[in-house]
Amino acid sequence: MRAMWKMTPIALGIAGLLTLAQAQTPAAHTGTIAAAEASVSAENIREQDKFISDDLFEGRYPGLRGGELAAKYIATQFALDGLKPAGDDGTYFQQINFVGMKVVPEKTTYSLVPKKGSAFALKFGEDYTVSNQMLTPTTMIDAPIVFVGYGVTAPEFDWNDYAGVDVKGKVILCIVGDPPSDDPKFFAGKALTYYGRWTYKFEQAARMGAVGALIIHRTDLASYGWDVVKNSNTSEKTYLRDDANARLQAASWVQLEVARKLFAMSGLDLDKEFTAAGQRGFKAVELPVRLKGTVTSTVRPFQSPNVVGMLPGKGTLSAECSPNAICDSLTQKKDQAVLYTAHYDHLGFVPGMPGDNIYNGAADNGTGVAMILEMARVWSQAKLALPHSVIFAAVTAEEQGLLGSEYLGQHPPVPAAQIALDINYDMLLPIGVQQEINVNGAQRTTFYPEVEATAKRFGLAIVPDPRPEAGSYYRSDHFSLSRVGIPAFSVDAGTKYEGHDAAWGVAQEKDYNEHHYHNFSDNFDPSWDFSGDAKLVRFGMDLGWQVIHLPHTVEWKHNDEFEAARKASEK
Repeated sequence: MRAMWKMTPIALGIAGLLTLAQAQTPAAHTGTIAAAEASVSAENIREQDKFISDDLFEGRYPGLRGGELAAKYIATQFALDGLKPAGDDGTYFQQINFVGMKVVPEKTTYSLVPKKGSAFALKFGEDYTVSNQMLTPTTMIDAPIVFVGYGVTAPEFDWNDYAGVDVKGKVILCIVGDPPSDDPKFFAGKALTYYGRWTYKFEQAARMGAVGALIIHRTDLASYGWDVVKNSNTSEKTYLRDDANARLQAASWVQLEVARKLFAMSGLDLDKEFTAAGQRGFKAVELPVRLKGTVTSTVRPFQSPNVVGMLPGKGTLSAECSPNAICDSLTQKKDQAVLYTAHYDHLGFVPGMPGDNIYNGAADNGTGVAMILEMARVWSQAKLALPHSVIFAAVTAEEQGLLGSEYLGQHPPVPAAQIALDINYDMLLPIGVQQEINVNGAQRTTFYPEVEATAKRFGLAIVPDPRPEAGSYYRSDHFSLSRVGIPAFSVDAGTKYEGHDAAWGVAQEKDYNEHHYHNFSDNFDPSWDFSGDAKLVRFGMDLGWQVIHLPHTVEWKHNDEFEAARKASEK
């Protein structure tokens, strides 16, 4: 561990935070968005990133001291900038109850038990991973296994892998990814839809009444190797304590070769079953094999907050409300707010480990936090007349599965129908001025023509998602807002930067992903150039200004997968 600041009393820490905040240069009172954008400071973003990724915050893990300090710092900044509290009970904090579940390997067993022949014992971490979503210390499974192909129910594609089979009280076995397609109108062709994500497969299995699920891992279909599955699922898994959705006693992954063994025990061939599962007419089949197991976990309840502040628009206040107060009328009058999000949590630290043992997360996501803090400062100090609200949310537990933003989507500061657009910032490497951006998801909204025109005006070429098969749209916080119908996307950089060719950008991104992403070395670098991040703050501000002045709200395009949720929220 690198030397930490000797600031035991929190009061002393906050005093330092206040000093930093007061040193910022206020924006000029100009009344125009262009002048406000001009006051965005790359140096401010640099200093905010440097501070939020300091050892003081101990890797910003949810529910621990460092994560709590980070939330208090962000709230302090919001208060200094004059944002109104939009959390619980007149505070900036939207307090969330979580439960951390960590499997105890020596007390956890899994076996495949055929009707005839010997049981086959599996090794935790090597052959399978499991998490008990019921949030109890122990659960026991002894249930038949049903192969349900890709585990998908998609009426819009006339596809139902659960048709004609009852999986209540049973364990489903399914393949990771989407049913294979080259048709962009059928499961989005080569691009991954949410139906292909492991989160959907667990959710759908629970909705259908299964007690457990086994997702078959295959590297080419998952777009990542078994090590990613193992590392992500053998450490503590975090859940929303009060999530009312159905849950599984055993949410599991299994290695491809384990699945091959399972099919062989059933007198079936894995390759043939994979082929059949990808074709219309597939029928789920109950295998002559049971899953028998005991899952023992340590259970850690804790709290961690989203930090939410807002600048209320004039159109949202009733005559009884003063211009400086948030009133109940926000939930009664029609708003058309723009929401800016970034997650502030990271991976914490490893106690007792010699050397640098803190996951500081300077790029992931110190950059995004620094950017929305600077944006909040500029929006507030510019004293612009706002016809609709501007909301800022620093969310927690993104690294645990987008949980903070999921809670935000379920408990928005104004009704979901009154949030016109969410713009998310996550892990924007400060390595120069971007000439390209990826706004994956924006093209699915009615606001895309404005995004295109604004990008052109900012000298930013819009480039497509470089790996659509990986389903990146479903892996950042904007997705949580999309699920409740709010049009949402992240602003991501391309690979072309001023003064460099695209190969240089590719090399920079590759180096970060291979050597620093989710590693102890994701530390603040004094040589970083934040001018590009400042440019993307201005870009986001410009989009937000347009959103709150539209004569209509933003919608998903017709037949988009989130259109139904949007329409439901507007009723």
